[in-house]
Amino acid sequence: MTENPTRGHRPNGSAGAALARAKVLPPWSLLAAGAVLGGLVGGAYGVVKPPAYTATSYVVAVPTEQSDPAAALGFAQAYGRVATQLAVLGDAQVWAGVPVKTLQQSVSTATSPDAPMVSVSATSSRPDLAADMANAVSRALTRHANDAQADTHVELQQFARATKPTEASSASPTVTGLVGASAGGLLGGLVLLVRPRRTADTARPASVPSPATAADVRGQM
Repeated sequence: MTENPTRGHRPNGSAGAALARAKVLPPWSLLAAGAVLGGLVGGAYGVVKPPAYTATSYVVAVPTEQSDPAAALGFAQAYGRVATQLAVLGDAQVWAGVPVKTLQQSVSTATSPDAPMVSVSATSSRPDLAADMANAVSRALTRHANDAQADTHVELQQFARATKPTEASSASPTVTGLVGASAGGLLGGLVLLVRPRRTADTARPASVPSPATAADVRGQM
């Protein structure tokens, strides 16, 4: 006749030992684990993601005899905002050989409050395409600005063409790994702060005094 076990099933020895070791790990181990995991994920992202290259061209606003430098500076600010509009990018796509949507996503402009200059930057995974897009937008912007020169009395001229970049502008795997490690360590610290803590009162049961015997009671009387 087979006897049924009366005790509950005990966990596997290896699993129980691993659980016991996890419970005795110091709190800082969570920070270290988060930093290591974040560094690995960030480094892998930097390796998998293709590098990006940025090329920049410059155009300058020049006042005519009927204008002054202050007007040229104001029009340079306006041309910096117009450069990424559909009217300019529609002409630039012909010279760049890419759709307007690609130019909208890849091209950005910047102006200076002290100089009547507009910088046109383009980013792409291909260095040559980045330079072509920046130069195409600068050319289209110059053409649109000079078409209105009779009214604005400001001429837009090319100051410097964009050249093919030799180094990537995107972050290297080392940088992305460091950023991932920092983010992982921060996340581990937040988990460490919000996790429930066991106090001494809950971890150790309160001691209850044992009842006094009759001999002790007679001795105190």
